[in-house]
Amino acid sequence: MGRTLVAYFSASGTTKETAKRLAQAAEADLYEITPAVPYTQADLDWMDKKSRSSVEMNDRTFRPELADKEADIASHDRIFLGFPIWWYVAPTIVNTFLESYDFSGKEIILFATSGGSGFGKTVQGLAPSCPGATVREGKLLNGNPSVEKLKKWVERL
Repeated sequence: MGRTLVAYFSASGTTKETAKRLAQAAEADLYEITPAVPYTQADLDWMDKKSRSSVEMNDRTFRPELADKEADIASHDRIFLGFPIWWYVAPTIVNTFLESYDFSGKEIILFATSGGSGFGKTVQGLAPSCPGATVREGKLLNGNPSVEKLKKWVERL
């Protein structure tokens, strides 16, 4: 297996910290998926039907713009792709990321942080955005797992 990349989207910082530890555990490169317009606390208020995240998640075709498209996907064979679970699936910016690159022949292993829900239909929602890739449901990584625990998980894959 070639080089490994940990790519992640983190709106509040929780997924970011997990991704950093996973990159260390997997001896992987790290890339942050950054929206062109950062999310504010008000944007993330899922109780407000007019909040940015609610509006985006109610329209599964919506694609938030990325701040950059500089991820070196071509040099990596295995990509751990992380995000918070929003409405039982990945945020639509993850689809934007996947649709911005050619993932043909790549293995994409999903990981997520969540306040309580599981992966739901996340694989089914993301797979059409990266034709030619193998997308696998990985693991919910809640509770700040240690580098040692993450290393054991990566070794079992």
